[in-house]
Amino acid sequence: MSNDQPTPGQPPEDDDPFLKKPQEPPPPSDGQPPYGQPPYGSAPPPPPPPPPNDPYGSGGGFGAPDPLAGMPPLAEPGKRILARLIDFLIISIPLYLISLPWGGAVDVTTDDGDGFGDAISNSYTGNQFVWSLIGLAVYIAYDTYFTHKDGRTLGKRLLKLRVAMLNDGRVPDTSAALTRAAVLWAPALLCCPCLWWLINIVLMFTDKPYRQGLQDKAAKTVVVVAR
Repeated sequence: MSNDQPTPGQPPEDDDPFLKKPQEPPPPSDGQPPYGQPPYGSAPPPPPPPPPNDPYGSGGGFGAPDPLAGMPPLAEPGKRILARLIDFLIISIPLYLISLPWGGAVDVTTDDGDGFGDAISNSYTGNQFVWSLIGLAVYIAYDTYFTHKDGRTLGKRLLKLRVAMLNDGRVPDTSAALTRAAVLWAPALLCCPCLWWLINIVLMFTDKPYRQGLQDKAAKTVVVVAR
């Protein structure tokens, strides 16, 4: 018997899968890469750019990053309302006391004895209109200064809240702080206080996804919990 014969029970070397080496596919005859692949030696194409961010509070399109990612949670509407009430009292009480020697900022009595009802209808005439303009300047200056300083008025500081820019969470600059204060206080003090406060309170509870009031939408800001 020849020595070249395979051992009984063992497959020939050519048929043994453990001894075979994997074979690489032959390159194309024309030297070009397969269809759909970049040319040999070229860099891969760059990835597509990320979708643009939406700084206006709509949450961005499909796959867009959330502007609030990594920021503190949004402030609760109840705390925002209470903080605004504290700010209002901080300004309005001293302002009213200062106005008393000149007839008062609000006239709550009239000559015919109808009282507060007539005071509402005549509140923006004469002396009261002048004090409304003074009050408007004081409210806007107060809100602008503290919002630009660190995002917190005195009321927000007491309740651990702050105003932040929606797109990056930084403290609002002077322009954004002034815009926010003017949109908040001008209609509230000069034309439609009850309706204006009602709209903003409703938006604090219903606006999605960032609970922005009209002043926040104008200045592109949000109110968050202060860390």
